[in-house]
Amino acid sequence: MRSTLFALCLLILSSAFYSCGQKESKKTNPEEEAVPETKSLTKTLDVEKPQLTFGFIKLTDMAPLAIAKEKGFFEEEGLFVSVEAQSNWKNILDRVIDGQLDGSHMLAGQPIAAGSGFGRQAELVTPFSMDLNGNGITVSNDVWSKMKPHIPKDADGKPIHPIKAETLKPVIDSYKSSGKAFKMGMVFPVSTHNYEIRYWLASAGIHPGMYTKDNIQGQVDAEVLLSVTPPPQMPATLEAGTIHGYCVGEPWNQQAVFKGIGVPVTTNYDIWKNNPEKVFVMTKKFVEENPNTAIAVTKALIRAGKWLDTPGNRKEAVKILSMPQYVGADEVVLANSMTGTFEFEKGDKRSMPDFNVFYRYNATYPFYSDGVWFLTQMRRWGQIPDTKPADWYDSKIKEIYRPDIWKKAAELLVTEGHIPAVDIPETDGYKPATTDFIDGKNFDAKDPIAYINSFKIGNKD
Repeated sequence: MRSTLFALCLLILSSAFYSCGQKESKKTNPEEEAVPETKSLTKTLDVEKPQLTFGFIKLTDMAPLAIAKEKGFFEEEGLFVSVEAQSNWKNILDRVIDGQLDGSHMLAGQPIAAGSGFGRQAELVTPFSMDLNGNGITVSNDVWSKMKPHIPKDADGKPIHPIKAETLKPVIDSYKSSGKAFKMGMVFPVSTHNYEIRYWLASAGIHPGMYTKDNIQGQVDAEVLLSVTPPPQMPATLEAGTIHGYCVGEPWNQQAVFKGIGVPVTTNYDIWKNNPEKVFVMTKKFVEENPNTAIAVTKALIRAGKWLDTPGNRKEAVKILSMPQYVGADEVVLANSMTGTFEFEKGDKRSMPDFNVFYRYNATYPFYSDGVWFLTQMRRWGQIPDTKPADWYDSKIKEIYRPDIWKKAAELLVTEGHIPAVDIPETDGYKPATTDFIDGKNFDAKDPIAYINSFKIGNKD
């Protein structure tokens, strides 16, 4: 009996020594130690709803959602997230409002329109801006051949960028004189793409049409007929000749180049330098009922944005986005814009390091001024049919854009060591006035009426 007890004690002691030895050996391996150290930095909030379903459209600017999931940022926040592709922007809006989706990648104009009287009305909020830039305007090969003689060339014979819509005007005039309508596509009535293509055309004196209470197609007095086409269908619609050009996000401009069916003529970086593009949206009700969950989601998305803009990560991002459950486009097409270049005419690939921005320039912060710009364009083109006082723009956007949620998330990330404190902007939510537009107009978000009235084409207040 004693010998059995003695043997048992020896076994326990030897196991303890072996265990200690194993722990000690782990401490000497920094690669193994790095993973738990990184995870321990994240202080998981007491989230009210850990199981979440988010939506997106197959565009490269959905990247923060894919990265937050694939790199484990959601999981480190105690969130178990399903990310599901949706068929179109209307479907996304309806499913978020109806509670079928807990949140979604969304057009920046969608929550603003939903809260200001255009389209389906709902109380939606934006705690996170997903990216800057990322769109282009593409025309068919036939239209491009007719534009080229009017485009200034450099010493090497290459088109000088940015290409302005003045070069398209003779083509539109020729269509008009032959009794044909000139048609272009955009992705949704309240999309950045709609406002950007309108801005580009109108800056050259080309009327893109007005919205009225009786005409919700936005084609009153139009010289170019704009219509809605879902992003992934843009190249096929162009190839079929149904439209003569379009404004869309990536990879669907580069896809036209890859397929040899069209030529991108400008990007939204040239229309408005470092303009906001997509946002992440939840209902006001969801945020009020699940405040910690909203902060945790925002934390994960901020980390994803930072990862995307960290040098060396874009090639991996392209591989992730090429997966069928995300964008599903060829890696070579995605890489054309995601890795700091952009191809215009086939073979004319140019350096554009800021074409896709996910974190730099405070890209993730939901600035009130960005939202006010969308409101001014809704009023300019008649989607907001009646005159509004200047203070309406400020109060309305503060109902929708929620930098307070973003700031709570960012401050936690600073404490945890995930982002530096300098990455939290000192701001009242408004960026300084800027003239970084293709027509040089001055945009001061604190004086929206003057901005609306500065345009020759559009409503005046």
